[in-house]
Amino acid sequence: MTPTDKRYRRQIQLPEVGTQGQEKLRSAKVLIVGMGGLGCPAAQYLTAAGVGTLGLMDHDRVDETNLHRQILYGNSDVGMWKVEAAKKALNRLNPETHFICYKEGLSLDNALDSIKQYDLVVDGTDNFQTKYLINDACIKTGKPWVYASIYKYEGQLSVFNYQNGPSYRCLFPKAPRKDISCQATGVIGVLSGILGTYQATEALKVILGIGNALSGKLKIIHTLTMQEQLISFNRNDLIIQETKDNPLKLEALKCELRDSENTYLDVRESHEQPKPSNSTINIPLSELMERYAEVPKEPNVHVFCQSGIRSKQAIAFLKDHGYENLINVEGGIETLLK
Repeated sequence: MTPTDKRYRRQIQLPEVGTQGQEKLRSAKVLIVGMGGLGCPAAQYLTAAGVGTLGLMDHDRVDETNLHRQILYGNSDVGMWKVEAAKKALNRLNPETHFICYKEGLSLDNALDSIKQYDLVVDGTDNFQTKYLINDACIKTGKPWVYASIYKYEGQLSVFNYQNGPSYRCLFPKAPRKDISCQATGVIGVLSGILGTYQATEALKVILGIGNALSGKLKIIHTLTMQEQLISFNRNDLIIQETKDNPLKLEALKCELRDSENTYLDVRESHEQPKPSNSTINIPLSELMERYAEVPKEPNVHVFCQSGIRSKQAIAFLKDHGYENLINVEGGIETLLK
């Protein structure tokens, strides 16, 4: 045992790990997509276990509302890029791990090139569209991924695309009508810690080739009752082959706005989901300066974005250009859905 292995002594003692297993961990490259409530605990335990390279991907900055569940961050990190704050904390935990930071979300432009550099992907995202994108890119690059999802007091866990096993689309062939985010519904902080730690466990099992990974199994955890379920599902070769054959694309999430008679202005970017089936005026905030004349000055126009922040900025700009018929949708698109 080398001096640097002293920190890993307790896991090297395990016959399923040993020094050869520790070398596997040291050579492993894991990409964590989303450094939020799931990504934080997963990254901590993978770093502590001695995984050699961790890719940290997130387009967001630390917000005070993150701190009750995203446990890598503290008050002094508010406003920092999540990946930079995470790297700072994880370096203190284990300076032997190499961290690669991506200040961006997973997209059609970067998914294949990013994922193919890694052995395994850990999903720390909170939206269906990115989960489908992870799945499809992993199928095309031949990489397994560890999935988790949390909702209020309930969590789900599985491993996809592992050793010729089922994919995410085998379990969920079609995207649901809309995303259900922690921002919109709330979540108990400890739930993300439980699921993120389980994700790290599954990732270690995959890297080491030990135990029975949750391939073809969906684990459901209800924290209010502490009941657990384990659901089996099968590989669908047709769905997987279709994914391989078709170009990578973003899954469209359709929704319907509650008050169809209103006039709506959507100032989100074109890739943001869900997409209302109602007639809306679509002008991203970044293009509003050039296109504001497309917004009618009557009747009232309800302006929305994902959370209500960009819509306020849009209204402030439009008011400076003579608009007096604007209503901000507080809370964003989620408050408008049927």
